[in-house]
Amino acid sequence: MWEDKLKIYDQLVAKCSRFKRKGKTMPYTSANGYMFSLFNKACEIGIRFSKEDQEAFMKKYDTTIYKSYGAVMKGYVLIPDRLLEDLDALTVYLDKSFDYVMSLEPK
Repeated sequence: MWEDKLKIYDQLVAKCSRFKRKGKTMPYTSANGYMFSLFNKACEIGIRFSKEDQEAFMKKYDTTIYKSYGAVMKGYVLIPDRLLEDLDALTVYLDKSFDYVMSLEPK
């Protein structure tokens, strides 16, 4: 199961040309000093958004905040499994997340 979901995460990230996947045991993407997507040991994908986009995404896809290793990841939403079937739509959200972290003050 973990390998199958990891392949989907890798396919998603590969569709976005402005950044690459990082991490071997904890796959993630980061830019400007901020992580903006994460694949945890529970086989869940989280994507970081601005507060407004986070609320809109959770309402539209009936999902919740993202937790990783028992910790709430501030600004992240849990990507529902059903959305993993439409990587083109999900790519738009991952690109939007990248744009969000690039708008923040660099770390």
